[in-house]
Amino acid sequence: MADKEATVFILDLGASMAQKHSGREESDLDWAMCYVWDKITDIVAANRKTLCVGVVGLRTDETNNRLQDGDGYENISVIQELSQITMSGLRALKASVKPNETMSGDAVSAIVVAIDLIGTFTKKLKWIRNIVLVTDGQGDMDADDIEDIAKKINDSGIKLTVLGVDFDNPAYGFKEEDKPPTKATSEHTLKALINQCEGGTFATMAEAIDELDTPRVKSVKPYKTYDGALTLGDPEKFPAAMNINVERYFKTHLARPLTASTVVVKSEQATQSTQTLEDDPMDGIEFSAVKQARTYKVNDPDAPGGKRDVEFESLAKGYEYGRTAVHISESEHNITKLETEKSFSIVGFIPWTKYEPFLNMGEVCVTHARKNDTKSELALSSLIWALLELESYAVARIVTKDGKDPLLVLMAPQLELGLECFYDIPLPFAEDVRSYQFPPLDRVITVSGQTLKTHRLLPSDELAKAMSDYVDAMDLATYGQDEEGNPAEYASIDETFNPAIHRVNNAVKMRAAHPDKPVPETPAIPPKAKGRRTRETVKPISGLDVDALLGEDTKRTVSEENPVPDFKRALGTADEMDQIEDAAKQMGNIVRSLITDSFGDSKYAQATECLGVMREELINMDEPEMYNTFARDLKKALLSGALGGDRRDFWFKVRWSRLGLIDQDQSEVSKVTHEEAEEVRAHIVLLD
Repeated sequence: MADKEATVFILDLGASMAQKHSGREESDLDWAMCYVWDKITDIVAANRKTLCVGVVGLRTDETNNRLQDGDGYENISVIQELSQITMSGLRALKASVKPNETMSGDAVSAIVVAIDLIGTFTKKLKWIRNIVLVTDGQGDMDADDIEDIAKKINDSGIKLTVLGVDFDNPAYGFKEEDKPPTKATSEHTLKALINQCEGGTFATMAEAIDELDTPRVKSVKPYKTYDGALTLGDPEKFPAAMNINVERYFKTHLARPLTASTVVVKSEQATQSTQTLEDDPMDGIEFSAVKQARTYKVNDPDAPGGKRDVEFESLAKGYEYGRTAVHISESEHNITKLETEKSFSIVGFIPWTKYEPFLNMGEVCVTHARKNDTKSELALSSLIWALLELESYAVARIVTKDGKDPLLVLMAPQLELGLECFYDIPLPFAEDVRSYQFPPLDRVITVSGQTLKTHRLLPSDELAKAMSDYVDAMDLATYGQDEEGNPAEYASIDETFNPAIHRVNNAVKMRAAHPDKPVPETPAIPPKAKGRRTRETVKPISGLDVDALLGEDTKRTVSEENPVPDFKRALGTADEMDQIEDAAKQMGNIVRSLITDSFGDSKYAQATECLGVMREELINMDEPEMYNTFARDLKKALLSGALGGDRRDFWFKVRWSRLGLIDQDQSEVSKVTHEEAEEVRAHIVLLD
């Protein structure tokens, strides 16, 4: 049975949501609703009664909720109670989502209303419970009871997600300048609430919307294709024959795009037979499903029009053979059908080196021993280990149900953590293999039987080498780069998607939510996330704060005595943009101090080392502008004599070490072109 899931969306409909910010051409509400409509249309498309949606309006002109008699619940309205949502419900919801005139309304109180909705609807039954708050944080919030609210959320098993319009997110690389005090306080309150909720999520809306362009792979529950005995030999004739109880499931399954349905416009005079049913997924739409009917006619000179209707039962099957239809009676057709019984038996073995991968014919299934059957687990484990030691595959014949056509499958032994199994894939029968002969590519055989190695139809050595280089250049195994800049696989299987499936899904969801808008262009491959790359910090198994126990400086001061390790340590533990900026500022001050205090060029090497580490680390953190700003200021100070006199010779060392501005070739998020970086690097004219 599918999981039951209840999701309540809290939508901020305050007057401030009608404004436009951050250079966007649409209002904050319309922009934020792109994410909400995507999630709701996914639920509509699933067409499951166990997927329920509720909607709560925050900062609405009216008040309509079960808790409105209490203080603090004003300007909060339940727009839709928890229930299954259909297309007609989606249209009604869309008409209700619009900016209001008020600025009043407490987001924390709206979360309490959503908790009450979920608790009343799901009671104590087994449900997946979600609350998604979408807000710009412009309203006042009461933070007095967030600890109690967080405890209620955790006790109810609710997953709380807060998505803020232009909220700061250092990990994503977004920070709003000149933030209103009310919004800053609201962000702090909501973040404090999320930190106390188990599995809570706090993110900026830009990150959530960017992720919509990334296709989402649909996970399906395992489907058992076979449950029975795996045999080697006939257990009924030979007592020593192998007989293992196994279960077989799909490992990979072919995904297909949504199929189109043929519909007609509803008519006021339509009869009951042409109307859609009450729970039809197309409820509320001005279309009806088409009823198909077929009639069969044969030539008859005596009938009106020269054709006569015949009943389907009087027809016979005919098979096209060339230009002729060959009739096979039902009795003769039964002879061609194999009378099979459910079975799964190994018919042979083949070494790994003798099998060609192009013989794979379909979807992969996984076979393991029946659960809680120790004898079968031991027997299957012995077979798997034996085949691994012999470097061989098994070939088996499987009939999944009585009367089904048999399949030959190749069974590959597999050892995984906590699982010993076989992966199997269908093999072709002899009739499926087509053999074609082509002339050789490296020689020409004349009519007289003479073999020519040089001919106008044969590739030259230069062409053969060019083709070899071309094939090598298409190798994706080392085309990409990992976070450390080392060669890595590009476009791995987990990161490639069928564009037809996701393009059709996106188009249908767009037109479902916005019938009058055109289908958008295909989204580009999502770019690398701008902003600081999050590093995985190593946490001790004990969970203790070792630095605090040892009395180490938690502020991560970059000292002049040990600047490089201190700088790297400060960045490695930074989780806020302010901490990164502070570490970079400290390192910049040390570089300036080393240049100023240098007697001649005695400290230039140390200053250059610090500058290089600073540049490399900020590239890795995707913060090139922080370095570029410092480098420009450093050059001005060098050329103006502000660092202990004429220090232009240090800028020559910067040029030779190629420690100038970070351009777009070195960091995708840099705003400096290669030409601009070269100009700054080479320009030595005094600024005055």
